[in-house]
Amino acid sequence: MENPATPIEVLPAVDSTAGLPEVIDHVAVARLYGEPLFSMPNDLYIPPDALEVFLEAFEGPLDLLLYLIRKQNFNILDIPMAAVTRQYLSYVDEIRQHNLELAAEYLLMAAMLIEIKSRMLLPPKKVAEGQEPEDPRAELVRRLLEYEQMKMASMQLGNLPQYGRDFLKAQVYIEQSLQPRFPEVHLVELQEAWRDILKRANLVQHHKISREELSVREHMSIVLKHLQGRKFVEFENLFDPSKGTPVLVVTFIALLELAKETLIEITQAEAFAPIYVRLAFTPV
Repeated sequence: MENPATPIEVLPAVDSTAGLPEVIDHVAVARLYGEPLFSMPNDLYIPPDALEVFLEAFEGPLDLLLYLIRKQNFNILDIPMAAVTRQYLSYVDEIRQHNLELAAEYLLMAAMLIEIKSRMLLPPKKVAEGQEPEDPRAELVRRLLEYEQMKMASMQLGNLPQYGRDFLKAQVYIEQSLQPRFPEVHLVELQEAWRDILKRANLVQHHKISREELSVREHMSIVLKHLQGRKFVEFENLFDPSKGTPVLVVTFIALLELAKETLIEITQAEAFAPIYVRLAFTPV
């Protein structure tokens, strides 16, 4: 007897596109919590304040006042206080709704404008005969003119070419010649070398009291003779500590005079290297 056929359970087909949006041929217009949105929702609410834009940005109350006056071609020496104050207060009301801290600075100027307008409505104070009564707007006009001058000056400075913004410094690298150029010997290095010579002289000299007349010109000739026929002579080898400090001083002065008259050259290969002296010559 044959066994009955085993029933086969048919499972539902698995949709490989499950979890994907219905529209897959379009580019997502936005993402919400990381998920793509292929169309804008119908119940999207945008508050009116979200699209409010301020086109003018002012750096302070004086900047706003100057803008209102120049925009309407008012004479800054004869400001119509009623119209300007009305427009100024309307702007202050706008910024009070969004930034109360910013509005505080503008409110102070608003109080000043109202005060000026009220003083203009009152009878002018009596002044001496031949003098004109003081204009309540004079101080405000003076501040506006000074501010406008500073603003124009800052704009002119800003229009000047600036390094790094409008131009860059050109850098050209030129290959140096193969002939070595020894750096110049600074005065401090000569002083240090001179102190070392004096220290050694004090160690070997004997105390003698004598009077000797020394000639700088004579020692200049001695130094020149010592340098003749030699390419370089070390700086300290030009001094003889055994002859005493006076001779060392005169020899050092002779070296300075020779260097001043460009008869000798004092060179040093690098920092802290020995100092050499040689006769100066003019290359052919």
